[in-house]
Amino acid sequence: MARYRLLIKPSAVKDIEAIPLKRDRQRVVERISKLAEDPRPSGSEKISGQDKYRVRQGRYRILYTIEDQDLLVQVVKVGHRKDVYR
Repeated sequence: MARYRLLIKPSAVKDIEAIPLKRDRQRVVERISKLAEDPRPSGSEKISGQDKYRVRQGRYRILYTIEDQDLLVQVVKVGHRKDVYR
C-alpha cells in the first residue's frame, strides 16, 4: 500500500497544542502519524452525513478526510470526545 501524505490544518495543530497532558499529546501525534501508513485502521469510522472519518485515541478523537486519488490524509479537528463533534 502506498504511503499517504499527511496534512494537518492549523486549527487542528492548535487543538493538539491545547491538550493539557504531554503524554496524551504524544499519543495523539503518534496516532496521526500512523494514518499516513493506513488511513482506515481498525477502529476508524466514517462519520454519517459527512466525508470525514474519525479515530479514537484515549479520550480524544481525531477527525480527518481521505483523498485516495491524491494519496492525502488531512486532519481537520482534534478534541476531547465530549466537544469534538460540535
